[in-house]
Amino acid sequence: MLRMLQAHGLDAGPTQRPLLAGAIAGGIATAPALAVLAGFQSLDAPARAIGATAFAAALAYAGLMLVGGSLYGWLFQRAANDVRGGWLFGMAYGFVLWMLGPVPLLQWLPDQPILRGYPAAGLLLAELLWGLAVGLVFPRVHRHLHVDLENRSRLASLCPGPEAAAQTQVLRTLQPPGRQSH
Repeated sequence: MLRMLQAHGLDAGPTQRPLLAGAIAGGIATAPALAVLAGFQSLDAPARAIGATAFAAALAYAGLMLVGGSLYGWLFQRAANDVRGGWLFGMAYGFVLWMLGPVPLLQWLPDQPILRGYPAAGLLLAELLWGLAVGLVFPRVHRHLHVDLENRSRLASLCPGPEAAAQTQVLRTLQPPGRQSH
């Protein structure tokens, strides 16, 4: 089934930049998720467990969510552009990330669970909110990063990709075969 879907154009092309769009969407979606984590005090216990501050735990969370956003863009590619169903892709993806990341790391691997009660519920809500925000933001970010011949957005021109070879201002003049430039 996946092979058939890939054969019919669900893979993103090189000028569509799904990884970059996912990283940007993941970064934007991290702000509301961090607000939920702070409200439920979900960063305090993991920070104490590793001997760091809550701010360091928040930075680590933000970095992981950037990677998670890139993974979202890589996994869903063109399907992530669905404006009507993006919220569902995002929430499902946030739930899967919660199941694969924090649950084993914070609940099963240590001798005793690190998060219990409200902080654990806050982590689940933060991941679901992060996924919802990624699903809603990704199509809008991706629209600005996608470059084709008709659409040359200013944001996309800041991140040159394969289309840079077709830009005339980048081309250099060729010297005649007999002359060499010094």
